[in-house]
Amino acid sequence: MAGTKLLLMLGGYVAMLLWGLHMVQTGVSRGFGGTLRHLLRTALDTRWKAFLCGTAVTALLQSSTATAFMLAGFLSAGYVDLPLALAAILGANVGTTLIVQLLTFDISAVIPVLLLGGLVAFKRAGLSRTRDMGRIAIGLGLMLLSLRLIAEALHPVEQAEPLRVLFSSLASDPVLTFLIGAALTWAAHSSVASVLFVMSLAATSVLPMSAALAFVLGANFGNTIPQLIATSGDPASRQLALGNVLVRSLGCVAALPFLPGIAVWLDGNLGVPAEEVAAFHMLFNVAVAILFLPLTTPLAALCKRLSPKVPAKKAGAPLYISLSTPPALSSIALADAARETLRMADTVELMLRNLKLAIGMNDRKLLAEIETLDDTVDALHNAIKLYLIEIGNEEGLADEDRRRCWEILDFVINLEHAGDILDKSLREIAAKKIKHRLSFSEEGQAEIDEMLDRVIADLRLALGVFMNGDERRARELVDEKVYLRDFERRLIESHLKRLQIGRAESLETSALHLDIARDLKRIASHFVSVAYPILEEKGALLRTRLIS
Repeated sequence: MAGTKLLLMLGGYVAMLLWGLHMVQTGVSRGFGGTLRHLLRTALDTRWKAFLCGTAVTALLQSSTATAFMLAGFLSAGYVDLPLALAAILGANVGTTLIVQLLTFDISAVIPVLLLGGLVAFKRAGLSRTRDMGRIAIGLGLMLLSLRLIAEALHPVEQAEPLRVLFSSLASDPVLTFLIGAALTWAAHSSVASVLFVMSLAATSVLPMSAALAFVLGANFGNTIPQLIATSGDPASRQLALGNVLVRSLGCVAALPFLPGIAVWLDGNLGVPAEEVAAFHMLFNVAVAILFLPLTTPLAALCKRLSPKVPAKKAGAPLYISLSTPPALSSIALADAARETLRMADTVELMLRNLKLAIGMNDRKLLAEIETLDDTVDALHNAIKLYLIEIGNEEGLADEDRRRCWEILDFVINLEHAGDILDKSLREIAAKKIKHRLSFSEEGQAEIDEMLDRVIADLRLALGVFMNGDERRARELVDEKVYLRDFERRLIESHLKRLQIGRAESLETSALHLDIARDLKRIASHFVSVAYPILEEKGALLRTRLIS
């Protein structure tokens, strides 16, 4: 029972450590993430600047994984070459060691100050950097508190012979200890947390130093696995992650046989187990950086050979059009552009359906999908627009084809605007509803669902008008705009009546309810716009016939 209780206590304290680290990372990311991202991007012009900037950014973010994802984005967008990104990754690996060095000092006296000051700043500051600084202070306080509690919980282990034998046995099998460290770090997604935990074990003499150092090597290797898995879909990002894996792997293989001698050397020079673990963690990453920083160019070439050469098709990549090889006939080109536009419209429809489910089920994952789908809509919008501009600028293009070209372009622009409303406004409204655990009344939810269904139906009707140019359908679509305007007015009236009699409504949900209705009407207006060119054309033709 004593062993079970100890394991539960350690599990809880490690969870506190992870949560504190998460709060620090979140606070830095929200308060200073944009500045750090800009700093990282602008500094990637020389190898040493990239290394130093990677170190500084990661020291503040306390997550080499977050820095790696930033670099992967820059690499995919073409802002930086792979050798410089690898140099920044080497710096990021060094940057993660700095907070470990800081926490080797006994600063437990500031725990109450950090927690109290952080709570006041977090509660009083509103949405500002002061609030984020409060979050950072609370996170640091929780980390320090958890390390102190871990150390106190491990004191009885010094007298528990079975556990001492278990931990001592790890010293005789460094490979197993290395694998355990890698697995735990992979599960925790944080080498910092793993190394701090090993520092606590080493500080109480529970874990022999050679085993602690093997665990640290495992933590360094395990931290590369989430990066490799997360970037498996993008060739450029995968090459960067692969380079980090190769660097860490070679470093670990080279260091493993010398761990007993390194442990003796550290003990002779430092003599404090926790400081020895932190020092080894830093020295390992610095040594790897010194060794591989001059070799980033050949390392980049090796990564490119090892990774697949053919990039995967991105979600927003066009399927039916190509700027590099436009079709010879404008009629074929316009048909291909129309097919691509249908793909874009299907993506917007999926965003609407996800929004309906997210509002009804309070599903955050669906909101994340809406954001991703909007990226697809934006990419298709840019591709189709450039394609149509190239066609429209051709000499000798028939008037009918030129008119069709600008009709498609107009519809594409309106679809992109609808996607922006869904992503920038409606997604944020739904996120606020979920964050604050708000709920609409049954009548209010039914009204929103009905309006969403109506807007989706309008999109399908607009697609029919777009493809067939049917005048009757175009008039139905224009009439639908009038219906939605009246529907919104009735919805507002019924909503305000419920609010007056206090039927499961609040002022906060009232604002969300009205904002959703307003944005859906705006989206429907963008869909209806496809009908106007057709009705104008028919009207002009009718006037010509009457005059003749």
